[in-house]
Amino acid sequence: MADCCGPAFSIRLGAHRTLVISSWELVKECFTTNDRVFATRPRSLAVKLMGYDHAMLGFAPYGTYWRDMRKLVVVELLSNHRLELLRPVQEMEINLFLRDLYELWVKNGHCPVQVEMKERIGDLTMSIGVRTIAGKRYRSTEASDEELRRGQKALADFFQLVGQFMYSDSIPSLGWLDVINGKMKKTAKELDWVLGNWVNEHRHRCKRDAAKIDKAGRDFMDVLLSSLDETILPAHEIDTTIKATCLSLISGANDTTVVTLIWAISLLLNNRVALKKVQDELELHVGRSRQVDESDIPNLVYLNAVVKETLRLYPAAPLSAPREAMEDCTIGGFHVPAGTCLLVNMFMTTHESLDVKGRDFEYIPFGSGRRMCPGVSFALQVLHLALARLLHGFELGTLLDLKRLGGCQPMTAESTNGNKGFSLHKLENLEGAHQGLIDIHDRTAFLNWPQ
Repeated sequence: MADCCGPAFSIRLGAHRTLVISSWELVKECFTTNDRVFATRPRSLAVKLMGYDHAMLGFAPYGTYWRDMRKLVVVELLSNHRLELLRPVQEMEINLFLRDLYELWVKNGHCPVQVEMKERIGDLTMSIGVRTIAGKRYRSTEASDEELRRGQKALADFFQLVGQFMYSDSIPSLGWLDVINGKMKKTAKELDWVLGNWVNEHRHRCKRDAAKIDKAGRDFMDVLLSSLDETILPAHEIDTTIKATCLSLISGANDTTVVTLIWAISLLLNNRVALKKVQDELELHVGRSRQVDESDIPNLVYLNAVVKETLRLYPAAPLSAPREAMEDCTIGGFHVPAGTCLLVNMFMTTHESLDVKGRDFEYIPFGSGRRMCPGVSFALQVLHLALARLLHGFELGTLLDLKRLGGCQPMTAESTNGNKGFSLHKLENLEGAHQGLIDIHDRTAFLNWPQ
């Protein structure tokens, strides 16, 4: 519609006026001059039912609660100092992910093996998020206890349902047509059960082992408990705030990271020249005797370019998360009344830039302004390290490559774009062949896997 209607146009989504921006100049005006005006989120039935009545940080309305919780999250979880303390968690989970791939290759007689990557990358990012926030392991291959299985299903249902169209949000009088309210309430009940168990476990552990838990070893739920228990909030409100904040961080850390990693691998498999350049760069700066370390990432210029180009071509969210005007304002010379919903067309604004942190408005994959994603550094850290170690440790290919070597149905990494929830997923799963580079290059020192 942007090609026909111009860089800014207003449409009606049911009963609500919506402003769609497709020009970086107007995006800059929205997120600088009028940033405070568009600092809140519109309400939705899905978030009300499953997100503790909009207590989740990413969906909370602008105000004192949102400012205080964002400050706590940024200082205690996403600061540079805290990310440095969390780096061993990321490295261990990435190594476990690679070890599983390596063991599949070994079981297949050191021959290329077919792997469905989307589920495995999803487990990786979820494991990093859940372990960072709650100190819990999250791996589908180890889904043996009830809490883990129920948590996995509830989180998967949450990601699927939170972006679904609801009549109640657009045309309130037709809310009776919404048929998935029951599923949302069931998912909310399951999430609350899992998160409630985590809160109770942490509270009991803090009381029992308070002297043994040092500040550096605390996960984010420990920090929330110690910070919020000192407030005058009632106990049930403290628990609700903790559960809502943890759910917001886990969901934010998972879905978009999975989408970006899947697209990066797919694009490289369809551009073998670029894939070879990344591998040559890894060979030059890292070599064959060790793994890629976090300190290597700044030297991997081409790998950084691959991540940036992936975010430009396929931003995790094709449309930005909606914002709402809190008061009348002017955008591009046009009057925008209070209550107008703002959507940014990310595809039309991602043209040329090198800065992904929201200062160049042609290129804002993580948003910009007050409601910019606070976990930019965390996400980029995981993206770069996971992609670098995967490409360094394994020779990747498509199923067409596997067929040439030994007889599987051909399939390339190309697929039509698919939208599921808020994120830009691939309609087809990314299935590919991989073989370990370790034995080919005799890199025995490379395999220092955690147990």
